[in-house]
Amino acid sequence: MSFKDTFTEKFMEVSGRIGSQRHLGAIRDAFIAAMPITMAGSIAVLLNVFLRDVPVNLGWDGFASAMAPIVEINGYVYGGTIAVMAMFFAFSLGSNLAESYGVNSLAGGLISFASFIAVIPQTLNFTTDLTGVDSTTLSALSNFGLSVTSSTDAASLTTSGSGVLGLSYLGATGLFSALIIGMISTMIYSFLMNKNITIKLPDTVPPAVTKAFAAIIPGTVAIYVSAIIGYLAYTVTGLPLTDLISQYIQQPLMGLSQGLGSVIFLTFLVQLFWFFGLHGHNVLAPIMDGVYGAALNENTAVYEATRDIAQLPWDWTRGSFDAYAQMGGSGATIALIIGILWMSKREDHRTIAKLSAPMGFFNINEPVIFGMPIVLNPQFAIPWLITPPILATIAYLATSWGLVPPVFLAVPWITPPGLYAYLATGGSLAAGLLSIFNIVVAFFIYLPFVLMSNRVKAEEF
Repeated sequence: MSFKDTFTEKFMEVSGRIGSQRHLGAIRDAFIAAMPITMAGSIAVLLNVFLRDVPVNLGWDGFASAMAPIVEINGYVYGGTIAVMAMFFAFSLGSNLAESYGVNSLAGGLISFASFIAVIPQTLNFTTDLTGVDSTTLSALSNFGLSVTSSTDAASLTTSGSGVLGLSYLGATGLFSALIIGMISTMIYSFLMNKNITIKLPDTVPPAVTKAFAAIIPGTVAIYVSAIIGYLAYTVTGLPLTDLISQYIQQPLMGLSQGLGSVIFLTFLVQLFWFFGLHGHNVLAPIMDGVYGAALNENTAVYEATRDIAQLPWDWTRGSFDAYAQMGGSGATIALIIGILWMSKREDHRTIAKLSAPMGFFNINEPVIFGMPIVLNPQFAIPWLITPPILATIAYLATSWGLVPPVFLAVPWITPPGLYAYLATGGSLAAGLLSIFNIVVAFFIYLPFVLMSNRVKAEEF
């Protein structure tokens, strides 16, 4: 067996193991399942951009006032979707992971959900600015036992409320907490279920009741373990477990993902997996969605709260890959289709390009990948592997330099190139033009290889 065949076989074997690993698969499927929720929230924010933010910036206050009821409804939609998406994710993750272990998936989702809620702070401190209040009133408040802090220039009142969930932990900020706690609790539940540490009922009892009772002991243990972990974390560090996870795991990972090297490397890996016939985005979904997806949702939340693009915390998000490096699908194959239709003399390539063009316009490019084919085709290996990283570099630099705003809205992946970037950045014309510019760059990268393929007969490949 040749080195090429040996390498291909080993690479596909390792990739297959990664793709089929139950925990990574559960994370991937959980994010996919949450997509309708994310999309609905993003549509609500996008509508408010065009119904409220853009008109206000243009001085169309009357139009913005007329649209106020719709804007408020969109706010409700956002509050029920992206603002609390960590809860949906916790349930989806538990359900998918429990199913992979062969136990009751509905119970697994509910237990994961309950465990996540159990570690969220339920006592919140509220600070009220009392600057300007006379000293007699401040003294009276202190005498009532309230916590009043005062200085020469300012004063504030701090109160606490119990039994109130911290809403900030239910959105993008809580995703990693939902992932970790959901994983731990579901694994405990599944382990106990598979060990038959359950309440057993007679066969005459209806199956639904039997399933519910069987989950009582494993579910209770799993939720209690999660709650104990949360309690110990707060007792030892003085910080809620969700804050610890965010501070020491989520933020460092997301910060690391923002480097140009990380963006280029991940973009290259997607292409490499596809070259060997593996769905690169699915294989790398735990990273693509777990890290960059969280960045996208956090950007959405920050924009909804501030309406200020300058306040967006992350330059590169999940949608950035699709907006600027994957036009027409992985490999930016819309540029390859244009190059073939314009310059190719090979009838087989032209036929495939003609059939693929309508679908490529909506970012569906399997006919090109497997029809040309691109998979394991040395003729197009170089442009296939280098084009998206180059496009990602251009877009990354343009975003970091402030030439285009960061992507902060989820857009359906079938949205045509150019329009995708325009919508994902809240209506930035510069972003749409950058996407089109990247298609031109990709065209000139693919063109020499299209011309070279003219000298190769189809039967020679």
